[in-house]
Amino acid sequence: MMHAGVYSEIERICSRSLLGVAICGTFLATPVQAHHSFAMYDQKVTRNFTGRLLQIIPGANHAQIIFEVIGPDGEAVLDDKGEAVRWGVETGPAAQIARRGVTAESFPVGTIINLTLNPLRDGRNFGALARTDERLVSCGQTVPEGGCNADVGTVYLGGDPVQPR
Repeated sequence: MMHAGVYSEIERICSRSLLGVAICGTFLATPVQAHHSFAMYDQKVTRNFTGRLLQIIPGANHAQIIFEVIGPDGEAVLDDKGEAVRWGVETGPAAQIARRGVTAESFPVGTIINLTLNPLRDGRNFGALARTDERLVSCGQTVPEGGCNADVGTVYLGGDPVQPR
C-alpha cells in the first residue's frame, strides 16, 4: 500500500502544469494490465490434437479450452495409468473468441475439436493456440470418417467461421 505522502507528491506533479495534467491523465486513464509473455510456450514445437471438449473457461485476458485427447476411432487416448489424457489450450480473450463464434453454446461439452498448439516448455499438458495456425475446428458430437479436420469441420479463429467444403 502506498504512503499518503506518495499520493500527495503524485497529485502535486500531475496538477503543476498542463503537460503534467496531460501525462498523468494518460497514465491514469490507461488500464494497467498484467500480462505474461509467450516465452513459457515452445514456439518452435507444434502439436496437433483431436479431442473431445470437456470445458471452456472464459477469461478476460485468455480463455482456456480443456479437452480429452481422442484417437481416430473416437476413443480416449489413455496414459500409462489407464486414465484419459487431458490437455488444455490458451486462446485469446473470451469476448474476442465469442465474436468469432466460440461460445459454450456453439461448443457444448462433448464437441469433437481439432487444433494445433505450442506446448509448455516444462512438459505439462497445456499450450497456447499455435500462432502459425490459429484454427479451432469443430466437428460436432461424433468423429467424422477420416478424422476431424478443416476439410470436414467448421473452422473457427483462423478467420471467419468456414463451413466444410
